[in-house]
Amino acid sequence: MNRTKLSRFVSLSAVAGVAAGGMSVAFAAPSDALVAAAKQEGQLTTIALPHDWCGYGALIAGFQKKYGIKINELNPDAGSGDEVEAIKANKGNKGPQAPDVIDVGLSFGPTAKAQGLLQPYKVSTWNSIPAESKDPEGYWYGDYYGVLSFEVNADMIDKVPTDWSDLLKPEYKNAVSLAGDPRAANQAIQGIYASGLSQAKGDASKAADAGLKFFAELNKRGNFVPVIGKAASLAQGTTPIIVRWDYNALADRDTLKGNPKVQVVVPKTGVVAGVYAQAISAYAPHPNAAKLWMEYLYSDEGQIGWLAGYCHPIRYNELVAAKKVPQALLDKLPPASAYKNAVFPTLSQQDAYKDTITKQWDTAVGANVK
Repeated sequence: MNRTKLSRFVSLSAVAGVAAGGMSVAFAAPSDALVAAAKQEGQLTTIALPHDWCGYGALIAGFQKKYGIKINELNPDAGSGDEVEAIKANKGNKGPQAPDVIDVGLSFGPTAKAQGLLQPYKVSTWNSIPAESKDPEGYWYGDYYGVLSFEVNADMIDKVPTDWSDLLKPEYKNAVSLAGDPRAANQAIQGIYASGLSQAKGDASKAADAGLKFFAELNKRGNFVPVIGKAASLAQGTTPIIVRWDYNALADRDTLKGNPKVQVVVPKTGVVAGVYAQAISAYAPHPNAAKLWMEYLYSDEGQIGWLAGYCHPIRYNELVAAKKVPQALLDKLPPASAYKNAVFPTLSQQDAYKDTITKQWDTAVGANVK
């Protein structure tokens, strides 16, 4: 799958939310008027939603079945930038090439709003969405996130590492890799930052430098493998430990079907998360269907649908606390407690440490990752 969204992960702080008066709005539902108006439009146009990404195949099918509204799917392998460009290119077009909704890396939300490309809408579960993961006027809002984890070939690694500092141990010689080139790939940059956040004991101002020092030491000890880690290299044993988004690692576990056995571990410290965002085009040909789609995605049903695809929905902590998540699904995930201390760096923080890591990797670490 030529999916480029992964490289555009960005993050914001997340906290559990409740409605005014302390009552959760998780049970709210779209109005009959909205449902009727959406059905009258009869169609929704999406873009960049591969069926094997975050459970979208089942979500699309579920929405169509529930409301009888046809979904017109554009370019499933598009990236966030492509989605925004599709809105721009179809401002005066009410035909099938104009997207109604987008699902983009979080940094694209504020920029698209500033360009006048989005329209505001607050879903019924609005108060359940963390305040720092949404535009206060409703122009965009966080939908799901992943955290950096260790994807481990358990057939080769007898003792699975549980925290970043473990990776320095002699038993992990020629074992540890990143899922990208840290001079360019966001997933790899986030991995270095996460390791540094752990080493700096949560001090975000020191995390980038600490992460570079950590990987320099990892490289010096011969534990770092300068190969981009993928499912194939994990299975072959070239990169038996990969620092990877948890949802990709969990999907690899399913794909490899026990050959080799894969364990996915969220580290004890330095748990860094990245968020995507939903938004409605200001030029949406089907604005009511778009609003109903948002209602569906942010309902308990939609949120659990994302979780079934291993992407943690933005209302995850709330759903777990309310015992809304099926136990069978929880059993397939790392324990919920592993995510409670996840850190969601701000956009300004990300810009700063990205600049530090990409520019200083060669001099600080000197490993040519490819």
